[in-house]
Amino acid sequence: MSKSSRIPGFYNLSVEERLKKVAEFANLTEEETKLLFKEGNLSFDIANRMIENVVGTMSHPFAVALNFLIDGKDYIVPMVIEETSVVAAASNAAKMMRSKGGIFTSATDPIMIGQIQLTNVKDPWSAKLKILEQKQEIIKLANDQDPTLVSFGGGAKDLEVRVVDSEVGPMVITHLLVDVRDAMGANAVNTMCEAVAPYIEKITGGKVYLRIISNLADRRIVRARATVAKEEIGGEEAVDAIIKAYAFAASDPYRAATHNKGIMNGVIAVALATCQDHRAIEAGAHAYAARTGRYLPLSHWEKDENGDLVGTLEMPMAVGLVGGATKVHPIAKIAVKILGVKTATELARVMVAVGLAQNFAALRALALEGIQLGHMRLHARNIAIQAGATGDLIDKVAEQMVKEKKIRFDRAQELIKELSEKQ
Repeated sequence: MSKSSRIPGFYNLSVEERLKKVAEFANLTEEETKLLFKEGNLSFDIANRMIENVVGTMSHPFAVALNFLIDGKDYIVPMVIEETSVVAAASNAAKMMRSKGGIFTSATDPIMIGQIQLTNVKDPWSAKLKILEQKQEIIKLANDQDPTLVSFGGGAKDLEVRVVDSEVGPMVITHLLVDVRDAMGANAVNTMCEAVAPYIEKITGGKVYLRIISNLADRRIVRARATVAKEEIGGEEAVDAIIKAYAFAASDPYRAATHNKGIMNGVIAVALATCQDHRAIEAGAHAYAARTGRYLPLSHWEKDENGDLVGTLEMPMAVGLVGGATKVHPIAKIAVKILGVKTATELARVMVAVGLAQNFAALRALALEGIQLGHMRLHARNIAIQAGATGDLIDKVAEQMVKEKKIRFDRAQELIKELSEKQ
C-alpha cells in the first residue's frame, strides 16, 4: 500500500504527534526518531513558533573565527557551517591581513527597495510621470505605516519609476526606497508597498499585482578592502599567482561562480550564526554579480607599488538586528553578543570582511598549494566518521589516510578493521 503525504490536521498536532506521523511514513528507527526529538539549544516551543510543521530541530557546528581586525577593532566571529576548513582558513587569512592594518570597510545607508508592479496601462510613460508627480504624497502615505521607523531616522526616502517591457506588455514599476535602519526590512517595506498600491492604481487607472521587497539590494552596499604583505604569502611570485587565479574568475563565469561561492562560505556562515535571511543575501549577491549582463567576481585582487596583494570586495548586504529570527533564536542572540555589534550596518561590515578573508584564503590555497591539501585532514576525519570510526580511532584512521593520500571510504573501512584488531 502506497503512503500519502496528505496528512489532514498535521499543523494542529503536537510536535511529538507530528514526528510520530513522519516516523511512520519514512520508517524511521527508534534511534533516528529520538535524535530528531532531542531538544538542544532551540526549544520545541520556540521552534514551533518560528516555522510551520515542526517535528524536531537540527544542529550544525557553531564555531568562531579568530584574528579579525576590522576598522581598528578586534572581533571574534561566530560561524555556523558544515564545510571543513572554512573557519580555520578564515582565521588564518585574517591573521595574515593584520600586518597591514587588518580589513577596512564602508557602507551606504541601509536602503531597501520595494517594488510595486503596475499593469494594464495603455500609456505607461504618462503613468510613470503621474506617479512621479505624486512622489511626496506616496512617500507620506508609506511613512504613515511605520511612524516608529521614521522616528529612528528611517522610512521611505525617495521614489523611482521605470517602464519595463515584458512578454505580457509594458509594466510600470515603482521603486520605493526605504531606509530600514537596523532591520533587514522585508516586513516594513512590504507593508509600505501594500499601502501605496491602491493610490498608484487610483492616479493611473492601472492594476497593481505584485508589491514586495526586492532582494537585489543594490542601494545597501557594503565594501571591504585589505592588503596582504607579500612576505606573508610567500613573495611576489605568490602574489602574482593569486592575481592570475582572480583573473581566471574575471574572464570565465564558470570559475566566477566558484570564486563567489568561496566568498559566500564566509558570509553565509556568519548569517546562519546570527539567523539572518541567508537566502536573500545569496540571491542579492549573485544578482549583483550579474548586474552588467555578465556574471563577474564580487571581489577584485591586484598588486600595489610595493608588490603586496590588495583585495577589495563590494556586495549588497541586507541584514538586521531587530525583528526576525535574530531576536528569537537563543543562539543567534549569543552570536550577536560574541560579535559585539551594535547596529545592522556594523554586522554587515563584519560579514563582508569575513567574505573577503575567506576569498583570499581560497585563492591562496588554489593558486599555491591546491585546494585538497587544505581540506585533506578535516575531510579525512569526516570520511573516518562516515565509515564508522569512533573516539581516538577517528584521528588514527584520518592520519593514516592523509599519510597515504588515500582519503576514501573503502580505505577508511579497511583501516578501522586493521586498527581495531590491534587494540
